[in-house]
Amino acid sequence: MGLVSSKPPARELFKTYDEEEKAALAKRYTPEQMRAIEAAEEAIDPEDLNSRAVIRTDWGTLNYLDDFSRITPTIDKKVKRKGPVDPKERLMTPKEYGEHHRDYFLKILEENPTPEDFDYEDPEKFKTLRPNRVDMFKSWDEVPDLIGSKGSLKGEDFFAPGVPRDFTSVVDDSTGKKTEEEEEDTRDPDGKYDLLRKQTGLTLDEILDYKVKILVQHRVVNQTRLGKIASLYCLAIAGNGHGRLGLGQAKGQESEDTQTNARIQAIRNMQPIPRYEERTIFGEVEGKVSAVEVKLMARPPGFGLRCQHLIFEMARAAGIHDLAARVPRSRNKMNTVKATYEALMKQRIPDEIARGRGKKLVDVRKVYYGGRV
Repeated sequence: MGLVSSKPPARELFKTYDEEEKAALAKRYTPEQMRAIEAAEEAIDPEDLNSRAVIRTDWGTLNYLDDFSRITPTIDKKVKRKGPVDPKERLMTPKEYGEHHRDYFLKILEENPTPEDFDYEDPEKFKTLRPNRVDMFKSWDEVPDLIGSKGSLKGEDFFAPGVPRDFTSVVDDSTGKKTEEEEEDTRDPDGKYDLLRKQTGLTLDEILDYKVKILVQHRVVNQTRLGKIASLYCLAIAGNGHGRLGLGQAKGQESEDTQTNARIQAIRNMQPIPRYEERTIFGEVEGKVSAVEVKLMARPPGFGLRCQHLIFEMARAAGIHDLAARVPRSRNKMNTVKATYEALMKQRIPDEIARGRGKKLVDVRKVYYGGRV
């Protein structure tokens, strides 16, 4: 390749190490290792590496790229603090931690004294008292976690960095309503997605970016001793276009509320769908629900989605671009959607086949899926 050695063809394809970088490598590696590196570079054809070495983005991709910009606590070692390390450094006890919180609130009281003629019965003025609930949240970030021979130590480097909090968006304990500091989003004036956002942690932008569609909608009747009770049934799908798909069902009396509930259930139920090369499925899969049988078949790039409209919408929502499908028996819409979802979830990824056949993953991809290795 010419990175360490001086092979002329590689200079046009790859950047060659200069003398300073070679000297730095020589300090890190032994002479035997440097000779091994040079021998490995002589054995590698730079033209072949330049044309065939690609970064895989399919289902079997290994997460081997890292820019080292973030610390993973489960893998990375504890970051060493700059400067001298206190040998008596330790975590605070609960009692010491509580004393520091008390001192923090006393400091806020000294900086914000309460006037003598303060009207405690006025709810608007009562909200201006300090310390308040926002100060309580801020104290979790301000109070140090460590203590040493010279007093308390701030522990940003001891733990992973905390999740940034938004202290302006709080709820008043007395009324249970949002404060004036939190502005309502005009895209969801009725608050239909408020509960979904709280339970899943999704933002409104992420929810509105999902590909959500009502596929099946019809009137159903329930026979009771009081007579026939009519209601509306809706079946919806939701996907992010990058390998996630979910189904949602709902019944109700009002059309708009029923459709909203079906969409929310579809977003809740989204699950990852295996995709080969992020465009099609793995091999051929079948699904059966009641009398409906669905067979999905992988196709080469550029084939498109050649299937009925229900399967077309599901494939597009999941981010599948090349697919063929057959529905030889019953074509009930509700069962067709469910059978297609069952077939997509039944795919066997190469890792499972490799373990079952006692082969390596790269061999299975090459032999059974014609994958690029």
